[in-house]
Parts: sequence; C-alpha cells; structure tokens
Amino acid sequence: MNLMYYVVLAVALFVIGGAAVLIRRNTIIAMLGVELMLNACNLALVTFSRLWGNLEGQVFSFFIMVVAAAEVVVGIAIVIALFNTHKSASIDSATQMKN
Repeated sequence: MNLMYYVVLAVALFVIGGAAVLIRRNTIIAMLGVELMLNACNLALVTFSRLWGNLEGQVFSFFIMVVAAAEVVVGIAIVIALFNTHKSASIDSATQMKN
C-alpha cells in the first residue's frame, strides 16, 4: 500500500476546499470548503502518522475534528442570524452586520 496516494488525495481535497472558499460567495458553501480543508489536513496527519509509526498525527486529527465541530455550530448560528436579518446567505451581506 503506497501512502503517497493519500497525500495526493489530501492535497487535491485541500485545493478544492480552498477554491470553494475563495470563489463561492455563499456562506454555506464557504463553510463546506473549510470543512473539506480540515478533513484534508486530517487525512495528511493520519497518513504521516502511519508512515512514521507514531500516534501524534492521529491525536492531532482528533483535536481538529473537535475544532471542526465547534466551527460548524458557530457557523450555522452566524448563517441563521445573517439570513434572518438580510434574507440572504451571501458572504457579502455579512459585512453589513456591524452594529
């Protein structure tokens, strides 16, 4: 089993997630892009952890999953507040929430 295939997959997932964050103006799509980038980092950490025979990468991967879960909760709350005030889920309308 060649572990470099997993690294290439992680890089491809990270690039796709970064493109989603930079190109799309929808808040939900941007959040999905961030989640995709975090999962790409998890895949790379677990791959290198297995390659080097230690568990530190898997432990860091667990902490990244916890941060990703917290990011989803906060992000959904922001999207709901944004949609209630502006009837749109666009990132551009988020700059208007300065009160």
